[in-house]
Amino acid sequence: MTISLNAQELNCTVTINSDQIEGSNKSVFETLKQTIEEYMNNNRWTNMTFSEKEKIECSMMIIVNAVTDNSYTCEMQLQSRRPVYNTTYITPLLNFKDNAFNFTYQEYDRIEYQQNTFTNNLTAMLAYYVYLIIGHDCDSYQRMGGTPYFQVCEDIVSACQSASMSGEEQKGWKAFDSNRNRYALINNLMDEAFKKYREFYYTYHRLALDNMAANVANARALIAKDIPVLREANRARPATYVINTFLDAKSDELVNIFMKGTDKEKKEVYEILMDIDPTRSNQYDKIVQ
Repeated sequence: MTISLNAQELNCTVTINSDQIEGSNKSVFETLKQTIEEYMNNNRWTNMTFSEKEKIECSMMIIVNAVTDNSYTCEMQLQSRRPVYNTTYITPLLNFKDNAFNFTYQEYDRIEYQQNTFTNNLTAMLAYYVYLIIGHDCDSYQRMGGTPYFQVCEDIVSACQSASMSGEEQKGWKAFDSNRNRYALINNLMDEAFKKYREFYYTYHRLALDNMAANVANARALIAKDIPVLREANRARPATYVINTFLDAKSDELVNIFMKGTDKEKKEVYEILMDIDPTRSNQYDKIVQ
């Protein structure tokens, strides 16, 4: 990384949709947006040093479904991305929806992250997602490079599981209330059973996409060779969340890559994607049309 006085890692844009909330005083939502953006962007989360242009581009859209006193019931869509070497193309790394983004907040509350200390659910969830973003970015540049940051996510999950929270705030952290929550995702990422998937994630970005400008056919062939890892992981652990999240981010990109592949690549990749992600069949049909 380039040495710079701008040590912060993220350039995160926050949007809050409060259309479902009646009332004329919406200033609390603007304050909340600014507070979250400052928390995400102004803290230093790692020992790495980023220049302004190297900051990780990401966005967070929070949909507020209900507010009762100071309790917020929300959904949140998180996206992160990175540039592809020698191109103007930006590739999505993470496209994750949290259906239980619930927290307590009073206007002008300060949110401060203290490592290894649980302060409140909003602070914990945001810190979890910061490290999830950084971990995915690092995994895309270095084989298993995101492990230290995923470990922090795991520590946050553990702290939240033992913290005293309301029932609504506990959602997302528990091991057994859903196989598609914050716990499930980081549990997959840190599971030795998914090491090959994470190695594929590195191959896909650093060895294939980043070399597309030099040789598209070779890069595409490399993805086609290694993509069976997704099916192997899915068969070992059916309905695996980490594979779902990969395809949530990459399905459009995979279609665009393999629409131009060889007949053999098209057939094999199509069969794999249909096997593990049949709900997007209309999308994947474009590969073989």
